Amino acid sequence: MERPLILVTNDDGITAPGIRNLVSFMNEIGEVVVVAPNSPQSGKGHAITINSTLSYEEVHLEGPQTDFSCSGTPVDCVKMALDKILPRRPDIVVSGINHGANSSINVIYSGTMSAAVEAGVENLPAIGFSLQDFSWEADFTQAKEYIQNIVRRTLENPMPKGIVLNVNIPKLSKEEIKGIKVCKQAKAKWEESFDERVNPHGKKYYWLTGYFNNMDDSEDADETALANGYISIVPVKFDLTAYEYMNTLQEVMNFD
Repeated sequence: MERPLILVTNDDGITAPGIRNLVSFMNEIGEVVVVAPNSPQSGKGHAITINSTLSYEEVHLEGPQTDFSCSGTPVDCVKMALDKILPRRPDIVVSGINHGANSSINVIYSGTMSAAVEAGVENLPAIGFSLQDFSWEADFTQAKEYIQNIVRRTLENPMPKGIVLNVNIPKLSKEEIKGIKVCKQAKAKWEESFDERVNPHGKKYYWLTGYFNNMDDSEDADETALANGYISIVPVKFDLTAYEYMNTLQEVMNFD
């Protein structure tokens, strides 16, 4: 039986420890092709390159997979892979493992998840993986079996077209992880401000700062699952229509 073709990408850059661990995990499941940014692209969301050129090149990194470094964003990487690089459509797209969680509101800022969502736009199964640890020396291996099982089950049980998975892993040892919970996106946001400073030439500049405000302690929220030692899985779709408001809006906007 033909091994599945797996496209791997990320937003931390092709040499980041997170993606190198994910690649090694995926090599045990299928034929892996990596198309990832040549430099960090965190926080780029669903950005694409339209006002400058894009390029990619094959690079030789450890492992049996084929690696391509792309000059663009995570979404550019998926687009380039599908149009120019892959020999056929992949059986699944996996993005990550991100250095830092992409739970709750972070999903809309995340380049990791935007790459997965772009695959969903193309009706491909896709999963974004993130670890609740920003450290470059983070231990990604403690969740290896969970990550591989999630990918295998997704391959065996195809999701409805347009739905992708947002998987977040707590910063815990393998023995401390309690399991997996299917969750909703927690209601939370960043309370942000800009720290104003002045450079030696007298020009003002700003650093974004703030704190994370979780307003959702419900049992089925992803933030709750992570806080209680569980891996959270949130099914995500790119259709942002607020269906519950459509009828009311129709009434409000009826000018007859």
